[in-house]
Amino acid sequence: MTLVPAAELAARETARWPGESPEYRAARTALLAEEIALRRHLESVATQRRALPPGPAVTGDYAFQGEHGPARLADLFGTHDTLVVYTYMFGPQRERPCPMCTSLLSAWDGEAPDILQRTGLAVIARSPIAKLAAFKAERGWQHLPLYSDEDQAFSRDYGAIAPDGSDIPQLLVFTRRDGTPRLFWAGEMGPDSADPGQDPRGAPDLMPLWTILDSTPEGRGTDWYPSLTY
Repeated sequence: MTLVPAAELAARETARWPGESPEYRAARTALLAEEIALRRHLESVATQRRALPPGPAVTGDYAFQGEHGPARLADLFGTHDTLVVYTYMFGPQRERPCPMCTSLLSAWDGEAPDILQRTGLAVIARSPIAKLAAFKAERGWQHLPLYSDEDQAFSRDYGAIAPDGSDIPQLLVFTRRDGTPRLFWAGEMGPDSADPGQDPRGAPDLMPLWTILDSTPEGRGTDWYPSLTY
C-alpha cells in the first residue's frame, strides 16, 4: 500500500488555535508530520512483532501462589491463548515495592478488565502472596491478578533477577497456539542499549505517566521519579 507522505497529511489538517502565530503554525505542522511518521513506524514495528516465528517452548513446570490458591503457568492464560506477564520489582529483600513499577501497575489496574477481554494477564513477584495482596489493598488496586513466585524458578529463568539478587522488571508475552506454551516476545532493551542521558526503557513506553509528561514542555525531567506516597 502506498501511503500519502506524512508532510502532505499534516498539511491537510485544519486545526488552528486562538492567537497562534505563523511561526507557531509552521513549527507545529512540521512536528505533526513527524508525529504521523512516528505513528506509522510504531505500527510497522507492531506488525513485525506479530510476524515473529514461534518462540522457544516453555519447559519449566512453574508453580505460583495466587490470591485464590496455587496455579501453574498454564492456568494464568485463563481462557486465552496469549498471556501477558509483568515481573514486579517486589522481591523478598524489599520492604516496599519499586515506585516506578507501582506507578505503571496503578495505571494498568484500571485497564485490566479491558486487557483481560483479549489476553491473559499476570503480575508476578518474588515476595509471598500475603505481602503482595496487602500492598494491593493499600494501593486500592481492584483488578490486577497477582502471583507469587516464591521458589523464584520462573523469575530466574526469565531474567527477572539480577546477579546481585535484586529485581529486574520484565514484560513477557507467551502463547500456546499449538498447545505448547511458548515465549512469543519479551522486552530486550536494557542499560546496554540505552541512549546517552536517558533511563533504559523500551519503546513504546509502557507507562502512561511518561506519555503524558512527554507532551509537556518540561518533559520527563532528569531527576524526578514517581513515589509511593506524596
